[in-house]
Amino acid sequence: MPRGDKSSYTDKQKRQAAHIEAGYEERGIAKTEAEARAWATVNARSHGGKASGSGRGQPENHAPARKGGHLGAAHEDHAARSEAAKKGWETRRKRAGN
Repeated sequence: MPRGDKSSYTDKQKRQAAHIEAGYEERGIAKTEAEARAWATVNARSHGGKASGSGRGQPENHAPARKGGHLGAAHEDHAARSEAAKKGWETRRKRAGN
């Protein structure tokens, strides 16, 4: 089987890859890069193709589907981080007094 052949994937995996690829393209990722990322995610999630005899019964790993999204405090502007720090300090100060 040549590299890039998708015949060993189930219809469900092909649909998942198409859906993931569409999401990447909506975010402005190039078509080829979106396709590569989509199949990498499907592979990470389901451990590769699922043709008969190739490890059916292995549980899916849902972590790759949850990866990303929330950017965290490092992507907030300075004022927001400063305000959060002040609020936290006030809370700790009040609780220390009790």
